[in-house]
Order: sequence, then structure tokens, then C-alpha cells
Amino acid sequence: MSTFRPWAVWRRIQYGLGFFSFWTLIGVFIYYANFYQPASCFDLTMNGAETGIDCGGGCVRICAVDVIPPQLVWAKSFEITKGQYNAVAYVENKNFKASTPELKYTFQLYNNDRLLTERSGVTILPPNDVYPIFEGRIFTNPEDVVTDTKIIFEPADMWLPAEVGRDQFRSLEKVLTRIDTSPRLDARIENTSVFAAQNIEVVATVFSDGGEPMTASQTFVENIEPRSVKDIVFTWPNSIAKVVRSCEIPTDVVLGIDLSGSMNNDGGTPPQPVTAALEAAGQFVGTLRAKDAVAVTTFATQAILTDQLSNNRATIAEKIIDLKIAPAEEHGFTNTVEALKVAGAELNSERHNPDARRVLILLTDGLPTTKGDADVVAEAISAAKSIQEQGIEVYTIGLGESVDKDFVRSVASDVTKAYFAPSGADLSRIYKEITSSLCEVGPTKIDVYAKTKTNFAPLK
Repeated sequence: MSTFRPWAVWRRIQYGLGFFSFWTLIGVFIYYANFYQPASCFDLTMNGAETGIDCGGGCVRICAVDVIPPQLVWAKSFEITKGQYNAVAYVENKNFKASTPELKYTFQLYNNDRLLTERSGVTILPPNDVYPIFEGRIFTNPEDVVTDTKIIFEPADMWLPAEVGRDQFRSLEKVLTRIDTSPRLDARIENTSVFAAQNIEVVATVFSDGGEPMTASQTFVENIEPRSVKDIVFTWPNSIAKVVRSCEIPTDVVLGIDLSGSMNNDGGTPPQPVTAALEAAGQFVGTLRAKDAVAVTTFATQAILTDQLSNNRATIAEKIIDLKIAPAEEHGFTNTVEALKVAGAELNSERHNPDARRVLILLTDGLPTTKGDADVVAEAISAAKSIQEQGIEVYTIGLGESVDKDFVRSVASDVTKAYFAPSGADLSRIYKEITSSLCEVGPTKIDVYAKTKTNFAPLK
């Protein structure tokens, strides 16, 4: 009968533990040497001190659940030429530090409910402010008019803390020139940071006095050194005179005055001569500003440029009041077609100020007439459209109760620029309304926003 020996059992246990420990250490070594990867912010696994997959905790990335999504302030498209638009959206990032270097978006341009075209892109969204998103040269069918613009954002894949926000860049001087020929905005951007900025996108938006965005442009700057200022230039391919309504912008005006025989009867009771109409036109010229220029063309059987564009408004106002209808015109014609051509030529002449908008104000009491069978009504409408396509705004005033309203509206740039005066007494009010329409009370508001990727914290 065998004897139980505790020391032998204990020795076997020690041998077993030693054997197991040895191979465990070998296995652990093989695992760590070949398979183990420490917790990191790039392993697509929620581990370590992370509060989400590769975000939060010790990771630089900020978890999307901790971020307020971008908020759209407004989106709008600006027509550059027929069938070509610049689209701009202002987007607010309400997060104090969270920002994204890649915000994917899609602009959609509509005519009422019909989608005309769309454009996708990627932009930077710095923190704690409103920033523009710009897409230029978006093409549509030339016959289509964009009535609505929308922007759709994709959820950002990466949110990072930004070292500097909107305060990094400050816009200084802003000077808008040549608005009617080759518009140019000269601005100065200051980098207030102690760090240099590279590859800076800068967007300039021009607003009306009421805060409505009217047009925008974009440029890029390669580098701005720390605590330094950079001169930058924005340009537009075509005139923006019709959208920049500030009174700071001068106006070149041609007054087209009908002096045909019928103008001696404006429809009042009793009938009045052309005197009241001329007095109202002279008063209008007197209200123009020092930097505005005015010219006068009269028309009856012939159209005559009686005064070239000039800042000598007082003299021109007096000459308008002294105008007379020639006796021969009592049985003459109304050559509206030639009047439109003469006015357009003067507004396109070397006397036109390239910093000024161009405006024609046409006063007439009836349809154009001529000797023969020519369709001068259609010719006049075509002539008006031709000068409008050159960037000239056309205001029309139909004088008298029997004036052809359809013709007056057809010649004007749009129906809001067509006015009707049953009698000469109504003209002073109408000229005042046109004066208010030409410019707004306040200065032109121009926003210049800059943003760059160099502010984002490096991943680690």
C-alpha cells in the first residue's frame, strides 16, 4: 500500500505552474511582438480613454455627437452673364473651437420648383462665426433664370479644434472702383496671428443698404506672414453698377425728352403745354449729386443731343426749362428709336465715368411714329433692349392719360422702372421716386472673409 507524500504533490504542482508560466510568457511575447497594437486614435476602435470611435478623450478629433451641426444663414446665386452664376452661402459654425477641414456640400440652383443644375465641393469651416462658401462659373441654360438657391451639407467626417478662429484675419481698407466697366475691389487683409497662414481663400460679398446680398467674388492668397498685411484684389467680368445701389456710387444720367407736337397737351384739364414737364425735369437735374453727370437728348422728328455728359448740372437744368417745341413739330413725328440710340451712344462715350452706373430716363407721351410703313414700335423696343444689354438701366415716364402703357413698360428695364403721369403735375413726384431708386441712403456694405486650413491642430 502506497504512502501519500504531500511534498511530491507540491513539487508536481510547482513543475506544472512553471511549465504553464513559461509557455504563457512565450505566447505573450509572440503576441506582443507580432499582433499587439496599443490603443490609438486611428485604429477604428473605441478603446483607451476615447468617448467615441477614435474621438474624444485623449484624441485630437472631436466626436460628431459633441458638435453642433453647421447652420445655413442664407444662400443665393448672382447672375454674371446670361447662363452663368456665382453661388454663395453664408454658414454659421456655433461651436466655440470645433471646426472641420473638409465640409462637403452641394449647391442646387432652381427655377421655381425645377432643378436647373447643381455643383458639389469641399470647403473649410473654422469655428465660432459665420463663413461664406463660394462656387463660381456655374452654368445654366441661358434662357433659364435662377429664382432660388439651396445648399445641402454632408455630415463632416472629421472635427478638430482650431488654434485660431475668425479673429485671425481682419479686413482693413476696401475700395470699389470701375463698377461699370471692369469692376475691381481693392482690399487689405491683416493676419493678426503670430503664425503664418498659407493657401487662404478670401470671399468678398457686396450687400445693399438693407442687408440683402447683391454680388460676390472670390480670390486666393498663397501666404500672409504673421502680424502682417496683404493687399488683395477681387474682380468681376462684367458691370455690377446695376446691383450696387449705394449713393457713394455716382450716376451718369441721360434725360430723353419728347418734344413732339403732342407734348403741348399732357392730358390735363385744361390741357397744359410742355412747360410743366420741363420744369419737373429741370428740378430733377438740380437734385443730382456733385459726382453725378447728366446729358440731355430731345426728340421729335429728329433726335438731338443738346447737352453732353457733364457735371454742370445747374446750367443744364436752366437749359431744360428753356426748351421749346418747334412749330414745325406740331405736324411732325416722334422718333423714339433715334432717341434711344443717341442716348446709348452718349452713355457709352469717353465722357462716361467708369466708376458710375448708367441710366436713361425717357419721357414721352405716346408711341413712336415715322413717315412710311416701318414698324417703329418694334424698332424702339428692340433699341431699348439693345442698350439694356450694354448695362444701361432704362426708366420710362408715360405722360398723359391716353399714353400707351404697354409700350412704356416694354421700353423700361423692368415694370418697376415704368412710371405714368396723367398730367405734368405728377412728374415732380415721379422724378423724386426715380431719384430714390437710383441709390440707397447708406453706404455700400462689403464683407471680406478669409479662411485657411493652417489653423487646424495636427492629428496625433
